[in-house]
Amino acid sequence: MTGHKFLKSLALAAVVTATPAFAADYVIDTQGAHASVNFRVDHLGIGMVVGRFNEFEGTFTYDADNLDATSVDVKINTASVDTNHAERDRHIRSSDFLEVSKFSEAHFVSTGYEDKGNGQGVLQGNLTLNDQTQPIEIEVAKIGEGNDPWGGYRAGFAGTTALNLPDFGFNFNLGPAAETVHLDLYIEGIRQ
Repeated sequence: MTGHKFLKSLALAAVVTATPAFAADYVIDTQGAHASVNFRVDHLGIGMVVGRFNEFEGTFTYDADNLDATSVDVKINTASVDTNHAERDRHIRSSDFLEVSKFSEAHFVSTGYEDKGNGQGVLQGNLTLNDQTQPIEIEVAKIGEGNDPWGGYRAGFAGTTALNLPDFGFNFNLGPAAETVHLDLYIEGIRQ
């Protein structure tokens, strides 16, 4: 290699290594059922009702070296609510609760991320539910990331938050404890 070509190669290598890593975009793997949106709510102070939303989609941006670039956008089909009890699900879809005929979608868009270290953090954002938009915070824990057996790259996270139903215009009285719905989120994304 001539001196000129060597210097050119060295300069190119310096530029490549000096270029900062960019956050990667991921699509949440709902096709493979590697993600879930689950909830639980107090039932009359003596038990818990648990359920999930079967249909949702979303994307997130993530870079372990630049957590400030983290962003999430998720849409949930509210009619896909499933508590394993058809009559209760019809009631939840009614105007007493989700009123899915008018408000067929819940939408979360992140506004920031606070790194707590060791794969833990708090995702801030706005949730639109029942035609009401409120700021919420989601406690996030990284589960892992790496290559999958199909030639892709994945990252996975768990999240928890609690929603105060009256903040979203829900006023059906099932007792004070039932005003809080706890969400448990498991998200696995495929890097694009």
